[in-house]
Amino acid sequence: MAILPRPASPRALIADLRTFLATRQRHQLLIGLISLAMPAVIIAGFYQDSKTEPPKPQMYFLPSWPADRTDAEIVALQKIDQVKKEKALAEKRASYQRLAKKLGID
Repeated sequence: MAILPRPASPRALIADLRTFLATRQRHQLLIGLISLAMPAVIIAGFYQDSKTEPPKPQMYFLPSWPADRTDAEIVALQKIDQVKKEKALAEKRASYQRLAKKLGID
């Protein structure tokens, strides 16, 4: 006695599929199509994501200072950097305040 069924012809497959689809109600077919489409969309998304190029490496240039610079030079550069930092922070704060004003946030 054979455990596996004998191979079916394509005609039998199409006939079985037609019979199956004819006995289903419309909402069952719709849900079936949606359940088949969801994994297809996910797989297509992963496929599309694999086609994108990875980000290019970024190069960072660090400033180099002479080893014999004085403490006064260091303090002067720190003051200049602090002024730049405070200016950038003030600009950022002003942009957030403008946004809050547009959104009506107190």
